[in-house]
Amino acid sequence: MTASQLAAPSPVQTGAHFDVHGLVRIEVAPGTPGAPQLVDMLSPFHRARRAEEACGIKVTGTTIPLDVPSHAEDAYRYSDDTLFLPRDRVTVTVTDEGFTVAGRGELLTAVIPLLDRLCVLNGAAMVHAAIVNYKGAGVLMPAWGGVGKTSTVAKLVRIEGVQFMADDWAFLRVDGTVLGYAKPMFIKAHHQPIYPQLFEGPRKPLVPKGLTKPLERASTMVHPVIVRYPRTAAFTRHWSPEHRMVHPEQAFGAENIASEAPTRVAMFLERHSGADAILEPRSAEWMTTRIVGNFHSELPGVSRSLIEALGATGLMPLERYFSEKADVVRRGLGGLPCHVLKLPASWSADRTSDHVTATVQALLNEWA
Repeated sequence: MTASQLAAPSPVQTGAHFDVHGLVRIEVAPGTPGAPQLVDMLSPFHRARRAEEACGIKVTGTTIPLDVPSHAEDAYRYSDDTLFLPRDRVTVTVTDEGFTVAGRGELLTAVIPLLDRLCVLNGAAMVHAAIVNYKGAGVLMPAWGGVGKTSTVAKLVRIEGVQFMADDWAFLRVDGTVLGYAKPMFIKAHHQPIYPQLFEGPRKPLVPKGLTKPLERASTMVHPVIVRYPRTAAFTRHWSPEHRMVHPEQAFGAENIASEAPTRVAMFLERHSGADAILEPRSAEWMTTRIVGNFHSELPGVSRSLIEALGATGLMPLERYFSEKADVVRRGLGGLPCHVLKLPASWSADRTSDHVTATVQALLNEWA
């Protein structure tokens, strides 16, 4: 770390502001312990704030106790506009602009579902997907974790004229435009044949490929506890032997990052027990259901618990939360041809990403 970096004020001291594709603005107040994680993970949207701009999500480390709250057993406390989750030590208040999130831990897990909700109200929906801009055509590849999204985007971006947009989270707008989210990528040992340049020179050691899955399961189990302690969580995020955190610009170059594209291919990726890859057509309604369910399923447990608590207390009714998101996704897909690509679970990330890349090219040739 350089002397200038050491002297620079931290986001905990200064706070931060983010503008997510003009859809939702997020303000992090000075003194918020979870600010460094938010700056890490929302870095593509980090902006200076203009005084006249309203913020849909305000994040603070200062929690105001609820006055005579109602109880939902021991799970949470709530009032007509505020929810407190004692286990996660997070308070969410519904405001005229959107939400206020307060807590002393890492608050990204609370911010993401609220960001998704406000995006939906503004005509876009968050998706769990890999996305590239293939020479002007947006390729939307929602998928379960571990299918090979990060490997696939590397293979696609090697093609001249193809740009990275997302390998995990992104956005689909009602007009059919995909919006990128070039957040940090988590590179693991099995990615070495695909991202060899990221393994050159002295680097943080990674566990062997055979230990990656057990370590992932252990990380998932301790995650709800770790996020309560920002310093510990930050150390784990940056120094865990499970992965390296790499910004897409480091992997692909800034010139190969795109922010939006009109969707031309929608293909759900999943693993199966068969010996061969299978491509099958699906309806837009099937894809809508899968995208909405997949995003929710892939959220951290803390995020899902927050959504359920907000729904149970009526602060964010579940029937509206899911139906309104489904409507945005359905409209975004429009008359787009949709497919599911089932990939053998026995295939390596390298073989899988080669096959997905070839399938994308074939589908785009059909569309053209």
